[in-house]
Amino acid sequence: MADYRLSVSAEMVFLDLPFIERVKRIHQLGFGVEIWHWNNKDIDALAATGATFTSMTGYLTGNLTDDDEIAQLLSSAAESLAVAARLNCPSLNLHGTGLDNQGLPVKPVTVVTGEMWVKAVRTLEKLAALGEKAGRVFTLENLNLAVDHPGTPFARAADTLALVEAVNSPYLKMNLDLYHAQIGEGNLIELVQRSGSAIGEIQVADVPGRCEPGTGEINYRAVAKALRAMNYRGVIALEGWASGDSEAALASFKAHFD
Repeated sequence: MADYRLSVSAEMVFLDLPFIERVKRIHQLGFGVEIWHWNNKDIDALAATGATFTSMTGYLTGNLTDDDEIAQLLSSAAESLAVAARLNCPSLNLHGTGLDNQGLPVKPVTVVTGEMWVKAVRTLEKLAALGEKAGRVFTLENLNLAVDHPGTPFARAADTLALVEAVNSPYLKMNLDLYHAQIGEGNLIELVQRSGSAIGEIQVADVPGRCEPGTGEINYRAVAKALRAMNYRGVIALEGWASGDSEAALASFKAHFD
């Protein structure tokens, strides 16, 4: 029996329902719930659903490398921690840079310099310190450059792993998104094994299409077997669209990981 917890992004399934009803439905089906930005949501209504929130976006604006943007990032991360406390949400998600509503970087980057790497590590150290003070964990998500997020710095799983290992804090971990990793890097089982204790969460969806497991090329049952062999005990979250009926998509997700 697996010891990890299955969760579902309410942003991408049951799209015919109001957001609060999506959260309630996911909770009723026995999954944890994940949300993106909190500033467009009724936090009191979310808390009243009784759902277990496993992750939320941990910033509103800013990036890891520009001084003015770093200040915005740290300020909005502090605000996000206060919201996470209201939702009893243990993990707050970050990206290599600020993203717009289309998932594209607000400030696209062509070349990531050594100075940017140093700035990113120092910024993430400050975020980890905020997380430690609040008793919550920031997770740094890898993205793909080829399909969804061109121009994003520190996008590959290899990049997020390097940054997390450089900071070396239990309050900064990887959000290892296997959909993005399959597009950008592949070799997923070795990737999860290499990442090991740096992983704070795993997100999944199939390739191509970003729908539930079983709709594409990734052998998620083999990935699940590898995670059980590693004794992985964290969250595995479906961050993907339903290819058809949302409840059937969640059942397929559960079947691949149970």
